[in-house]
Amino acid sequence: MVLLASSSSSSSSSIHSSAVVYEYICCTVFDMASSVQVSKQRIALHEFCCRRSRTPALYGVAFRRATSPVGVQKVAARRAVAAECRPSLARMWREIQGSDNWDGLVEPLNPLLRDEIVRYGEFVVACYKAFDLDPRSTRYLNCKYGKKSLLREVGMASTGYEITKYIYATPDVSFPTQNGSTCRSRWIGYTAVSSDGEVRRLGRRDILVALRGTVTHAEWIANFMSALTPARLDPNDPRPGVKVESGFLSLYTSYDSSSRFSSGSCREQMLAEVSRIINTYKDDYLSITLAGHSMGSSLAVLFGYDLAELGLNQATPVTVYSFGGPRVGDLGFKERCEELGVKVLRVVNVNDPITKMPGVLLNEHLRAVAERYELPCYAHVGVEVALDFFQMNNPVHVHDMEAYLGALKCRPKEATDHGNSGTNLVSKARRFWRGQFNFVARQWQEAATHLGNLVKSLRPGRQIEPRVHRR
Repeated sequence: MVLLASSSSSSSSSIHSSAVVYEYICCTVFDMASSVQVSKQRIALHEFCCRRSRTPALYGVAFRRATSPVGVQKVAARRAVAAECRPSLARMWREIQGSDNWDGLVEPLNPLLRDEIVRYGEFVVACYKAFDLDPRSTRYLNCKYGKKSLLREVGMASTGYEITKYIYATPDVSFPTQNGSTCRSRWIGYTAVSSDGEVRRLGRRDILVALRGTVTHAEWIANFMSALTPARLDPNDPRPGVKVESGFLSLYTSYDSSSRFSSGSCREQMLAEVSRIINTYKDDYLSITLAGHSMGSSLAVLFGYDLAELGLNQATPVTVYSFGGPRVGDLGFKERCEELGVKVLRVVNVNDPITKMPGVLLNEHLRAVAERYELPCYAHVGVEVALDFFQMNNPVHVHDMEAYLGALKCRPKEATDHGNSGTNLVSKARRFWRGQFNFVARQWQEAATHLGNLVKSLRPGRQIEPRVHRR
């Protein structure tokens, strides 16, 4: 009786294993179907299965069934049904772009939304890769490549976008450069538009503005010009109660007449190009996506607000993807953005000090105190997607753009990974003590410590070395 049960159990296990292997091999073979080396890969796959299995014959049977025409057709049919049931980007792009303020898409993070965040983040990474920091180069502090070749040079030739214009910003700070140039204008990003093929996948024609973060000394100085000043971007109403950080506003509105690559301020360049593209594709469904990291995210938020004040977001959805961005304005700015329907998705690392600046002491969490004593109070705009990553031996990692994308890509795995109990215990302890001692003095101490380490780790005039976070 026992022997019979054992035999039955073994047979059942073998059948189950065969089904699993069959499914896996069917999918693998289906993926290889378009390859010119199918026959070689079939042989290699068969040999691999036999080597890794204790029952080579079982894998052999599954392999023959999977590679038959009927097997491949079955997998193709199952995948077609799955694709039909799965929400496509073309069908729900408005929700992904924040039409409902990402309600129900952030916690837990929707896979489609996560993929879009990563995709737009990679356009920002391209800005860092293409920025020329060689003082001996004739393109020093500008882009290394031409508009037609940039995406190809940084390994993004198949993105389905075409760059239409380069964007330059001018810090209102005089700072000597290593090559002795007096030009204050720096290349910070580009505008691009999706191709016809990408339009079919996205469900609309997307106008993209990608902006890098702080790299040069002058940009760092501009970032720390944290006094609040009226934005005055509304052409019909100066709105003195809507205030933004003076350093970011200076970068957005200043221009350098000596620049040989650009004309006009950062604001004028972006407004002119986006308006031109809208007019060119006025018969298409359009979206405007602004993606930026650090300083670039601040400029993206300012531009999104600017477009909304001009009324351009009424007919064309405008969305900001902010990575590691600081606070841009005060409570009046936040309220005006919400009133205008400015859509901002903030991707932040809870250990990144830049996201706590400016307004470490007086921010949206102490609104009542600030209003009672009429104190200036900074406030974040938009919906937050929180990440948590840190490397003790590399403080720069907490603000690195590629580390942000690495954390996003492995976020689903982290949610179900219980193997590293030590790391999980440390994380739980940190969250517990933060909840117990979440007061202003501790926030200031943590932010100041992280910021000091971050600044010390930066080499003057050099880009942060990207390090992708892995657990």
